[in-house]
Amino acid sequence: MTMSQSTAALEPSNHPVPRDFRHHHAIIGAGFCGLGVAAAFQRHGIPYHQFEADDDVGGNWYHGVYQGVHIISSRKTTEYTDWPMPADWPDFPSAEQMLTYLHGYADHWNLRPHIAFQTRIEHVRPFGEDRHRGQWELTLAGGERRIYGGVIVANGHHWHRRMPSYRGTFAGDIIHSKDYKHRGMLAGKRVLVIGGGNSACDIAVEAARSAQSAHISMRRGYWFMPKTMFGRPTVEFIRPWLPVASQRILLKALIRVIVGRYRDYGLPHPDHNIFERHPTINSELLHFLRHGRIVPHTDVDRYHGHTVHFQDGTAAEIDLIICATGYHVSFPFVAEEVVEWNDSGMPNLIASLLPPQYKNIYFFGITQPRYGAGPLISAGAEAVCTAIDTQKRLKHPLGAVLERLGATAPTTWLRDPHEVMRTMKRSQAIMPQLPQVEEQLMGPKHPGQVARAFVAMAPSILRDTFGRRSEQPSHR
Repeated sequence: MTMSQSTAALEPSNHPVPRDFRHHHAIIGAGFCGLGVAAAFQRHGIPYHQFEADDDVGGNWYHGVYQGVHIISSRKTTEYTDWPMPADWPDFPSAEQMLTYLHGYADHWNLRPHIAFQTRIEHVRPFGEDRHRGQWELTLAGGERRIYGGVIVANGHHWHRRMPSYRGTFAGDIIHSKDYKHRGMLAGKRVLVIGGGNSACDIAVEAARSAQSAHISMRRGYWFMPKTMFGRPTVEFIRPWLPVASQRILLKALIRVIVGRYRDYGLPHPDHNIFERHPTINSELLHFLRHGRIVPHTDVDRYHGHTVHFQDGTAAEIDLIICATGYHVSFPFVAEEVVEWNDSGMPNLIASLLPPQYKNIYFFGITQPRYGAGPLISAGAEAVCTAIDTQKRLKHPLGAVLERLGATAPTTWLRDPHEVMRTMKRSQAIMPQLPQVEEQLMGPKHPGQVARAFVAMAPSILRDTFGRRSEQPSHR
């Protein structure tokens, strides 16, 4: 298909019969993740169409952040591996710079002609009676239906707001942090931020500068880390070869020396170990706490007019509450039977990517690394390309085959980026070998068959994992 034909295919149609694009994949979303997948498809020559509900690329960096925000991970740990950020940019680029960076990435890989902007996907369902054929029917917002040979769901996880619920009625305004856009919204107001994560602390610091008064409410203790240590971004201070247990010992010692005791700031001690929950990387919250510009509180107990009562018996008069309480991960447009959810609210997606009962649908970027995203997106997009090629040669869904090899669904949203990179490298070596051992793996499961399958794959895995460097191109 030529470029003009590809562009024409993106135009909506009112034809009652579904349009047939079985030789194409559909990418849903043109944010940080979706662009990374699209660039990988360009490199590998995988035909695709991309759909974006907004009128431009960028996802959360385009519509979901406030003026003046900067990344919390560093430039080096955030950039795509195939498109480095300019070397003269700061360690912590601004939202404006991040959007400029994503625009440059889209232009470099010529992604825009393949994107249908302002096109929302209303429904994704298996096409035909035999779900194992791996074809998918997409319904666009205007009612048009299309058949695709595969789908990559990259709709992000910073859009489905999670809001807390407390007793009583609040007489002021309550918004989610997603809806906070600029300091003018805080001027002259008594502001309470609920939450202790990165967004909560950033907005509390904004309130300390611009509001009449600033308060922050946390239901538990958090690990607060400065953005830099010894002149380097903290996230770059952690080396990939250092075991997690050693990382924890080192960071706890450094935090005690650099920060001191959290209770000296009026904060509770963390109720979890470092990295069991997302760490908060912020150098200014503790500064404003010690200067009395931010008042810390325990969790909210109830509302009464403009008075917010807290669980420790204290109260504060508040005009505006900003709930920085996170997001739900969800795919409301995907047929309900495709993804199973356990009692803990986690999806049964093998390797955080694949539903074990279905072919040719990939849920990309659902988990969150402790820091940095670009390198994981670049590596993950390459893995998706390998998965697509492997699935063509398998009778069973790739997720089911990997599950037989011991791959599992995620048990937490938070991931160690170094562990993820190591896992993806192993997966890249294993997947091309799976068609050779599929029959053994998918037969009645017993240790002997799985062991023989591993033995059959071992030479190629060892060669690909330890004997070959990545050939993915780098630019700039």
